[in-house]
Amino acid sequence: MRLGVLSDIHANLPALEAALEALRQEGVDEVLVLGDLVGYGPHPKQVIGRLMKEGLPAIAGAWDLRIAYPLPASLPEGVGKATLEWTRAQLSEKELAYLRSLRLSHRKTYGEKRLVAFHGAPGNPEKHLDLLGPAKELLPHLERYNAATLLLGGRHLPLARRVGTGLLADPGSVGLSLSGEPGADAMVLDTETLEVRFLKVPYDLGPLIFDLRAWGLPPVLERVYRTGRFLKED
Repeated sequence: MRLGVLSDIHANLPALEAALEALRQEGVDEVLVLGDLVGYGPHPKQVIGRLMKEGLPAIAGAWDLRIAYPLPASLPEGVGKATLEWTRAQLSEKELAYLRSLRLSHRKTYGEKRLVAFHGAPGNPEKHLDLLGPAKELLPHLERYNAATLLLGGRHLPLARRVGTGLLADPGSVGLSLSGEPGADAMVLDTETLEVRFLKVPYDLGPLIFDLRAWGLPPVLERVYRTGRFLKED
Protein backbone atom coordinates (compact mmCIF):
# COMPACT_ATOMS: atom_id res chain seq x y z
CA MET A 1 0.00 0.00 0.00
CA ARG A 2 1.12 3.54 -0.71
CA LEU A 3 0.79 5.89 2.26
CA GLY A 4 1.06 9.65 1.94
CA VAL A 5 2.57 11.30 5.02
CA LEU A 6 2.37 14.99 5.93
CA SER A 7 3.57 16.86 8.99
CA ASP A 8 4.04 20.37 10.38
CA ILE A 9 1.41 22.20 8.34
CA HIS A 10 1.67 25.17 10.70
CA ALA A 11 -1.49 26.94 9.56
CA ASN A 12 -0.36 27.30 5.94
CA LEU A 13 -3.42 26.53 3.82
CA PRO A 14 -1.92 27.01 0.31
CA ALA A 15 0.88 24.60 1.19
CA LEU A 16 -1.56 22.03 2.56
CA GLU A 17 -3.77 22.21 -0.51
CA ALA A 18 -0.76 21.80 -2.81
CA ALA A 19 0.57 18.85 -0.81
CA LEU A 20 -2.81 17.08 -0.80
CA GLU A 21 -3.15 17.56 -4.55
CA ALA A 22 0.36 16.19 -5.10
CA LEU A 23 -0.46 13.09 -3.06
CA ARG A 24 -3.67 12.61 -5.02
CA GLN A 25 -1.67 12.73 -8.22
CA GLU A 26 0.69 10.15 -6.74
CA GLY A 27 -2.31 7.86 -6.25
CA VAL A 28 -1.72 7.19 -2.56
CA ASP A 29 -4.22 4.94 -0.79
CA GLU A 30 -4.22 6.82 2.51
CA VAL A 31 -2.89 10.05 4.00
CA LEU A 32 -1.57 10.42 7.56
CA VAL A 33 -0.79 13.75 9.27
CA LEU A 34 1.89 13.84 11.97
CA GLY A 35 0.86 16.93 13.90
CA ASP A 36 1.64 20.62 14.29
CA LEU A 37 -1.40 21.53 12.28
CA VAL A 38 -1.37 25.08 13.64
CA GLY A 39 1.06 27.67 14.99
CA TYR A 40 3.09 30.31 13.13
CA GLY A 41 1.01 30.63 9.94
CA PRO A 42 -2.08 32.77 9.19
CA HIS A 43 -4.63 30.00 8.46
CA PRO A 44 -5.25 27.96 11.63
CA LYS A 45 -9.04 27.92 11.23
CA GLN A 46 -8.89 27.04 7.54
CA VAL A 47 -6.33 24.27 7.98
CA ILE A 48 -8.33 22.59 10.74
CA GLY A 49 -11.49 22.94 8.68
CA ARG A 50 -9.85 21.32 5.66
CA LEU A 51 -8.51 18.39 7.68
CA MET A 52 -11.88 17.86 9.33
CA LYS A 53 -13.58 17.93 5.93
CA GLU A 54 -11.10 15.44 4.47
CA GLY A 55 -11.41 13.19 7.53
CA LEU A 56 -7.68 12.53 7.58
CA PRO A 57 -6.16 10.73 10.57
CA ALA A 58 -3.91 13.12 12.46
CA ILE A 59 -1.94 13.11 15.69
CA ALA A 60 -1.18 16.01 18.02
CA GLY A 61 2.02 17.99 17.72
CA ALA A 62 3.59 20.22 20.33
CA TRP A 63 2.00 23.33 18.82
CA ASP A 64 -1.44 21.75 18.68
CA LEU A 65 -1.18 21.06 22.41
CA ARG A 66 0.09 24.55 23.21
CA ILE A 67 -2.85 26.06 21.37
CA ALA A 68 -5.47 23.64 22.71
CA TYR A 69 -4.44 23.82 26.37
CA PRO A 70 -3.22 26.71 28.58
CA LEU A 71 0.01 24.90 29.40
CA PRO A 72 2.05 26.44 32.24
CA ALA A 73 5.40 26.27 30.42
CA SER A 74 6.11 29.56 28.67
CA LEU A 75 7.80 29.98 25.32
CA PRO A 76 10.89 32.16 24.99
CA GLU A 77 10.43 35.52 23.34
CA GLY A 78 10.36 35.25 19.57
CA VAL A 79 8.24 34.38 16.58
CA GLY A 80 6.57 31.40 18.25
CA LYS A 81 5.40 33.32 21.29
CA ALA A 82 4.24 36.16 19.05
CA THR A 83 1.85 33.85 17.19
CA LEU A 84 0.61 31.67 20.06
CA GLU A 85 -2.15 33.82 21.52
CA TRP A 86 -3.14 35.13 18.09
CA THR A 87 -3.63 31.58 16.85
CA ARG A 88 -5.71 30.55 19.85
CA ALA A 89 -7.93 33.62 19.44
CA GLN A 90 -8.74 32.66 15.83
CA LEU A 91 -10.22 29.29 16.77
CA SER A 92 -13.74 28.44 17.87
CA GLU A 93 -14.49 26.03 20.67
CA LYS A 94 -15.28 23.39 18.03
CA GLU A 95 -11.83 23.76 16.51
CA LEU A 96 -10.11 23.75 19.89
CA ALA A 97 -12.05 20.59 20.77
CA TYR A 98 -10.78 19.01 17.56
CA LEU A 99 -7.19 19.73 18.61
CA ARG A 100 -7.89 18.27 22.06
CA SER A 101 -9.30 15.13 20.43
CA LEU A 102 -6.04 14.30 18.66
CA ARG A 103 -4.09 11.34 20.01
CA LEU A 104 -0.37 11.40 20.66
CA SER A 105 0.36 8.41 18.43
CA HIS A 106 -0.93 6.50 15.43
CA ARG A 107 -0.52 2.73 15.19
CA LYS A 108 -1.58 0.52 12.32
CA THR A 109 -0.56 -2.80 10.80
CA TYR A 110 -0.21 -3.18 7.04
CA GLY A 111 0.01 -6.84 6.12
CA GLU A 112 2.59 -8.14 8.58
CA LYS A 113 4.36 -4.80 9.07
CA ARG A 114 3.44 -2.50 11.94
CA LEU A 115 3.66 1.26 11.57
CA VAL A 116 3.83 3.59 14.57
CA ALA A 117 3.86 7.39 14.31
CA PHE A 118 4.54 10.22 16.74
CA HIS A 119 5.22 13.92 16.62
CA GLY A 120 8.66 14.54 18.06
CA ALA A 121 10.14 11.76 20.15
CA PRO A 122 8.00 8.76 21.14
CA GLY A 123 5.83 9.89 24.04
CA ASN A 124 7.10 13.48 24.03
CA PRO A 125 6.05 15.88 21.23
CA GLU A 126 8.39 18.57 22.61
CA LYS A 127 11.57 16.56 21.97
CA HIS A 128 13.18 15.02 18.89
CA LEU A 129 15.22 11.94 18.15
CA ASP A 130 18.49 12.39 16.31
CA LEU A 131 17.72 10.32 13.24
CA LEU A 132 21.35 10.64 12.18
CA GLY A 133 22.60 9.32 15.50
CA PRO A 134 24.03 5.87 16.23
CA ALA A 135 21.84 3.01 15.00
CA LYS A 136 22.16 1.30 18.39
CA GLU A 137 20.30 4.23 19.95
CA LEU A 138 17.49 4.14 17.38
CA LEU A 139 16.90 0.40 17.13
CA PRO A 140 15.38 0.11 20.65
CA HIS A 141 12.56 2.46 19.60
CA LEU A 142 11.58 0.12 16.76
CA GLU A 143 11.86 -2.87 19.07
CA ARG A 144 9.83 -1.24 21.85
CA TYR A 145 6.82 -0.82 19.57
CA ASN A 146 7.47 -3.95 17.51
CA ALA A 147 7.39 -1.63 14.53
CA ALA A 148 8.75 -2.04 11.03
CA THR A 149 8.24 1.69 10.47
CA LEU A 150 8.54 4.53 12.96
CA LEU A 151 7.40 7.92 11.65
CA LEU A 152 8.44 11.00 13.60
CA GLY A 153 7.34 14.51 12.63
CA GLY A 154 8.61 17.79 13.95
CA ARG A 155 12.13 18.34 12.65
CA HIS A 156 10.99 20.18 9.51
CA LEU A 157 13.64 18.29 7.54
CA PRO A 158 12.75 15.26 5.38
CA LEU A 159 14.85 12.25 6.27
CA ALA A 160 14.50 8.47 6.02
CA ARG A 161 16.89 5.94 7.47
CA ARG A 162 16.94 2.16 7.50
CA VAL A 163 17.97 0.68 10.84
CA GLY A 164 18.28 -3.07 10.78
CA THR A 165 15.20 -4.31 8.93
CA GLY A 166 13.16 -1.30 10.02
CA LEU A 167 12.67 2.28 8.88
CA LEU A 168 12.65 5.61 10.71
CA ALA A 169 11.47 8.66 8.78
CA ASP A 170 10.43 12.29 9.12
CA PRO A 171 8.39 13.62 6.17
CA GLY A 172 9.58 17.19 6.69
CA SER A 173 7.22 20.14 6.92
CA VAL A 174 4.29 21.03 4.71
CA GLY A 175 3.96 24.63 5.81
CA LEU A 176 7.33 25.64 7.25
CA SER A 177 9.99 23.58 5.54
CA LEU A 178 13.59 24.10 6.67
CA SER A 179 15.18 22.04 3.91
CA GLY A 180 16.77 25.09 2.32
CA GLU A 181 14.31 25.13 -0.56
CA PRO A 182 10.85 26.76 -0.64
CA GLY A 183 7.82 24.54 -1.08
CA ALA A 184 5.78 21.98 0.83
CA ASP A 185 7.36 18.71 1.95
CA ALA A 186 5.43 15.46 1.55
CA MET A 187 6.37 11.79 1.69
CA VAL A 188 5.12 8.66 -0.02
CA LEU A 189 5.79 5.37 1.77
CA ASP A 190 5.37 1.87 0.39
CA THR A 191 4.26 0.06 3.53
CA GLU A 192 5.35 -3.34 2.17
CA THR A 193 8.83 -2.61 0.82
CA LEU A 194 9.45 0.38 3.16
CA GLU A 195 10.66 2.39 0.19
CA VAL A 196 10.31 6.15 0.64
CA ARG A 197 10.00 9.00 -1.83
CA PHE A 198 10.08 12.63 -0.78
CA LEU A 199 8.21 15.33 -2.66
CA LYS A 200 8.96 19.04 -2.73
CA VAL A 201 5.71 20.65 -3.84
CA PRO A 202 5.66 24.26 -5.10
CA TYR A 203 2.72 26.47 -4.18
CA ASP A 204 1.63 30.08 -4.69
CA LEU A 205 3.18 32.22 -1.97
CA GLY A 206 1.10 35.27 -2.87
CA PRO A 207 -2.06 34.56 -0.83
CA LEU A 208 0.05 33.30 2.09
CA ILE A 209 2.24 36.41 2.25
CA PHE A 210 -0.79 38.68 1.82
CA ASP A 211 -2.54 37.09 4.81
CA LEU A 212 0.64 37.06 6.86
CA ARG A 213 1.02 40.80 6.40
CA ALA A 214 -2.70 41.52 6.78
CA TRP A 215 -2.75 39.90 10.22
CA GLY A 216 0.48 41.58 11.29
CA LEU A 217 2.30 38.31 11.94
CA PRO A 218 6.11 38.32 12.33
CA PRO A 219 7.86 39.29 9.07
CA VAL A 220 10.57 36.67 9.68
CA LEU A 221 8.05 34.04 8.60
CA GLU A 222 7.94 35.50 5.11
CA ARG A 223 11.66 34.85 4.75
CA VAL A 224 11.19 31.25 5.86
CA TYR A 225 8.47 30.67 3.28
CA ARG A 226 10.63 32.17 0.53
CA THR A 227 13.93 30.48 1.41
CA GLY A 228 13.18 27.30 3.35
CA ARG A 229 15.47 28.54 6.12
CA PHE A 230 14.72 30.00 9.55
CA LEU A 231 17.04 32.98 9.56
CA LYS A 232 17.70 35.01 12.69
CA GLU A 233 15.28 37.84 13.30
CA ASP A 234 16.60 41.36 12.71
